[in-house]
Amino acid sequence: MNHHEIFSLRRSVRNYLDKPIPREMLVACAEAARIAPSACNSQPWEFIIADNPGIVKKLADASFGPLIKFNKFVPGAKAIAAVITKRPNIISQIGGFLKKREFNLLDTGMACENFCLQAAALGLGTCMLGWFDEKTVKKILSIPPDRRIALLISIGFPADTPSEKKRKSLEEMCRFNKY
Repeated sequence: MNHHEIFSLRRSVRNYLDKPIPREMLVACAEAARIAPSACNSQPWEFIIADNPGIVKKLADASFGPLIKFNKFVPGAKAIAAVITKRPNIISQIGGFLKKREFNLLDTGMACENFCLQAAALGLGTCMLGWFDEKTVKKILSIPPDRRIALLISIGFPADTPSEKKRKSLEEMCRFNKY
């Protein structure tokens, strides 16, 4: 499979098969995240991957509530990764302050995309979740209070054949030499 095919496979999957994920596949996804680039090599991320069904259920329940319906698919996932963002090293902090950029969030985003691209290459589906009860997730996973959870990633074997991606044309999103 070439890179373009993997990029095309990567999408937000919201329907999973009732099939366990071999631990080796999850480790491969974590390894892909581990080698992601980061500003000043600060590597400001940690991943906690829950594949225990009881913990996955608790995390899934923390991703929606009576008024929030859009994450109701998460209980079908067979694993959930909590992505923790940390303060970057001092050089990256100074650069971020001077340039008014949160490099740790950009870096963590690259690690997450590596994770999800590896999952797609292995035949897994993922969905990055920004809506969840952070306090509850921290309690479930024993995450220290001074850490922030950037997002959760639901993981499983896709139950559906993905439809074609709807994207802007290249001409709409890419320019050369000027706006």
